[in-house]
Amino acid sequence: MKQFILFLDLKNDPELIREYEKYHEPIPEEIKMSILESGIESMKMFRFENRLCMEIIANESFSFAKKEELDTNNPKVQAWENLMSSYQKLIPGTPEGTKWVLAKNIFSLKS
Repeated sequence: MKQFILFLDLKNDPELIREYEKYHEPIPEEIKMSILESGIESMKMFRFENRLCMEIIANESFSFAKKEELDTNNPKVQAWENLMSSYQKLIPGTPEGTKWVLAKNIFSLKS
């Protein structure tokens, strides 16, 4: 299994944040299926103020390149991403062409 932690900001507007959360209660079935078909087995999103954190647990077949290719060829996912972009704000330093930024693991404690 692979684990990824990513970050993204929302526009700092309480009404837009409420709307964004509402769209995720639950997400459309087509979007859920596209996530699962990419090899993602679990996805969680957390919010503090306007900062989002997403945890992805994926199987060994998952790659961000594969996910991007599947998404590019799926009009439903493209429409969803365009809609979500109206609520999202890039974190400074985000590479061009991406929204969510991958966190670097700097500490891990195991017993």
